[in-house]
Amino acid sequence: MGRARRARKIAQTAAYGGGMGVAGLGALGLLGYALLRVEALLTRRIVGQQFEGAPDDAGRYGFGPGEPIRLLVLGDSTGAGMGAEHPHQTIGATIANGVAAFSGRPVDLTNVAVIGAESPDLGPQVERALEAVAVPDVAVILIGANDVTHRIDKAVAVRHLEMAVRRLRDAGAEVVVGTCPDLGAIEPVPQPLRLLARRWSRDLAAAQTVAVVEAGGRAVSVGDLLSEAFSADPTVMFSADRFHPSPAGYARVAAALLPTVSAALDLFGERSAPPAPDLRRGEGIGPVAVAAKRAVARPGTEVAPTEVRGQPRGARGRWAVLLHRMRPAMAVPASDPVPASEAAAPSDAVAASGPMGAPQPDGVT
Repeated sequence: MGRARRARKIAQTAAYGGGMGVAGLGALGLLGYALLRVEALLTRRIVGQQFEGAPDDAGRYGFGPGEPIRLLVLGDSTGAGMGAEHPHQTIGATIANGVAAFSGRPVDLTNVAVIGAESPDLGPQVERALEAVAVPDVAVILIGANDVTHRIDKAVAVRHLEMAVRRLRDAGAEVVVGTCPDLGAIEPVPQPLRLLARRWSRDLAAAQTVAVVEAGGRAVSVGDLLSEAFSADPTVMFSADRFHPSPAGYARVAAALLPTVSAALDLFGERSAPPAPDLRRGEGIGPVAVAAKRAVARPGTEVAPTEVRGQPRGARGRWAVLLHRMRPAMAVPASDPVPASEAAAPSDAVAASGPMGAPQPDGVT
């Protein structure tokens, strides 16, 4: 089964409240499960020093006239900023400063992320966030790594994430989700655990993307955003524990999220003039499951809800637009074409000229 189909199946199972086994471990058998447990214990001994907490980054950022923009951050230790040395080095603080600069308005940051949180913990976080800020403007969620390491059922994890996104959308907030990072990029993790962690991470990230878009949010692929720099110099993008990002790593993740957060707040005027996907850069419009599969392979990719001919859904589900808002540090070859088994059907009116395609004029299929 391809990743797009797995993502769609996980999201559909989540929508109906089912489960799919403990993080997909069933197929490995008892021997494989025992091996992973031993290697996980070894990994905990390999990683570096542990941190006692994260800096408190809540507060006001930037200056300017007008009402402050209300920003929420939810999720796990990445959202909390574990590994940062100063409150201004967290993802939330970096995004707040960026939004303040783009908008010319101050930004009030409320951070309810919890170290060690899993997706089922998002419900209480949403409640605390909305008690503090009844009508937020935008919420950023960073979640998924602990779902993989703690072997949370993917359908269960995705269901809780989707509920959190819907609750925040109902409260009037735009929602941006940084999907599960690629844990196979963490150097201290031994093989074959790294290969399995990569697959689980990417499958979860793809399923998260489908669920987030279905709930009206925007997903941004975090993927292996830090792996190249980590391989070159582990002290640059990862902190002393060799697991959580360093201040430089957090800055890089924030740089991937900031354009989407700014677009969600309409700081670029995109609501009245949405940008046309650039097919030469691998952007396009297509079924959300196909977009999700492509996004996990390229960090910094945004997947957001869209419409084709005024319709939010086609024969293969929710329409989504895939955008590469974060420019790569080096030239990236054009994405491979979507396999025929995953391409949109002609009735979905999607062009076959690009990896995702673009909607054709009326009457053209």
